[in-house]
Amino acid sequence: MKGKHTYIDLFAGCGGLSLGLNRSNWKGFFAIEKSPHAFQTLEHNLIKKINHFDWPKWLPQEAHDINEVIENYSDKLKKLQGKVTLIAGGPPCQGFSIAGRRNEKDERNTLINSYIEFVSLVKPKLIFFENVKGFTMKFKSNKQKGKKYSQIVTDKLTQEGYNVYGQLVNFGDYGIPQKRTRFILVGIRNNIKNSSVEKAKSFFNLIEKNKFSFLAEKELSVKPTIEEALSDLIRSKKTIETPDRKGFTSGFYSKTKSNYQRFVRKENEETKIPNSHSFTKHSQKVIERLSYVQSVSTECKNISEDLKKQIGLSTQVLVPLQPKEQAPTVTSHPDDMIHYCEPRILTVRECARLQSFPDWFDFKGKYTTGGKLRKMEVPRYTQVGNAIPPLFGEQAGLILKQLI
Repeated sequence: MKGKHTYIDLFAGCGGLSLGLNRSNWKGFFAIEKSPHAFQTLEHNLIKKINHFDWPKWLPQEAHDINEVIENYSDKLKKLQGKVTLIAGGPPCQGFSIAGRRNEKDERNTLINSYIEFVSLVKPKLIFFENVKGFTMKFKSNKQKGKKYSQIVTDKLTQEGYNVYGQLVNFGDYGIPQKRTRFILVGIRNNIKNSSVEKAKSFFNLIEKNKFSFLAEKELSVKPTIEEALSDLIRSKKTIETPDRKGFTSGFYSKTKSNYQRFVRKENEETKIPNSHSFTKHSQKVIERLSYVQSVSTECKNISEDLKKQIGLSTQVLVPLQPKEQAPTVTSHPDDMIHYCEPRILTVRECARLQSFPDWFDFKGKYTTGGKLRKMEVPRYTQVGNAIPPLFGEQAGLILKQLI
């Protein structure tokens, strides 16, 4: 790994951030992800396809819980001090998310302590931490007198010897066809030359400044639209049985119609059936309901409560996508959005397009799950919804190298 900037990806999910870091010439050491489904996707694409990680022999190459890694391998982690440039990734965000039910008691919130402990053992030069917008909002019941969790993490990392700075960033301003605001925190170890809070803060100025030349070089626009991302995946009369989903049909590619489509289809030109482009089987009643919503809606936002009552809808969110706009945040719930010109929800591949995943990146595991399994399983839609867009990860990776 000599000459390469190395990193460990914590709470790696299916590998969106790792893919971005790969494209900005970082070398992965290993990734920690608890879900076997998400790890299967990461392993298939980042380990088997492009050999991105120099996985250590002492750590089995499989899904891991961060607490078990800390408990079983703390001596090995301490030996990595001075050898790891960056720790990337952020703990699961469901307890903080304003898209769901904010719950301070959600046990996943305590993973912040595990994250800090891991950082304390490895002592990387840099930290790149990502979480949802709700991470910066106080819980009314917060035991620490209404402190925001973002402030708690900032304080703890400062105590660990890092100069840190965090702010909200909308990935939709960086070439992603989706409005997705996230909390990003950058930390620089205070024994690094020129380390300061101002240096950490400069990450945000630099990435903003760099995006224009970065995207221009790839012939991408700063704010691509939904239509630019998805119009080559329209369902035609010709369909085929989904290769990895019995009883469902998939669509074929049509010709590329935008630079964004040419970009995501690079290295996948010979493929005729997009991976994970399996259509949901809607009943006639649902098709009629979705068609009606499309016919009366002109805005790319949650429909009114009156319209929900009128069509007998009980869900919190239903957004009819509009072709010339950016999508709202892609979540783990595919039923939240209606396709911009067809009466159906999006496929996994279409959600992945809105997240800037290249089409050669295959998703593994179940497509969806329901009921109690929702808390335990991470099917394909959830893998995509939880990911950091690789195109933003690549831009972040370039700037993080500049900081040191």
